[in-house]
Amino acid sequence: MKRLEEYVRSIPDFPEEGIIFRDVTSVLQDPDGLALAIDSLKEKLKDIDFDIIAGTESRGFIFGVPVAYALHKAFVPIRKKGKLPCNTISESYDLEYGSSTIEMHRDAVSPGDRVVLIDDLIATGGTIKACIHMIEALGGKVEKIVFLMELAGLNGREQLKGYDVDSVIIYDGK
Repeated sequence: MKRLEEYVRSIPDFPEEGIIFRDVTSVLQDPDGLALAIDSLKEKLKDIDFDIIAGTESRGFIFGVPVAYALHKAFVPIRKKGKLPCNTISESYDLEYGSSTIEMHRDAVSPGDRVVLIDDLIATGGTIKACIHMIEALGGKVEKIVFLMELAGLNGREQLKGYDVDSVIIYDGK
């Protein structure tokens, strides 16, 4: 059986020269790769007691929903500003080239809810840090954060100190 890393396509010089883009679509396009990715994420949660899985738009949805389904947990989508129809909470954060705002429904997390965050990739950690702020503002507790891939060279874990962070694949470079 192949290792998950073997399903990830690496594309040099995208989106700019010197960057190696880790393409998750090659994992999704292969039934064995997709199953291995979901099973690997589930394995990272085997000893965690929690109520909700939250995932960021859009690849956090792709990986978070099947894990939530398999573990019979609720799923909370965290979306870009203006995409959710009900009363929302929002958080702005800095990107490498600018800023962005994400939102979630105010009624998605209640005080005392134990939440796991799932996303495909951690780079600088800004998006997930913004997610944590919203969950905690609503009274939830982040029990664990799980990524399919981590770009360790960008030091995203530094923004998440004090949280249980795990990655299925860790790339040392950027």
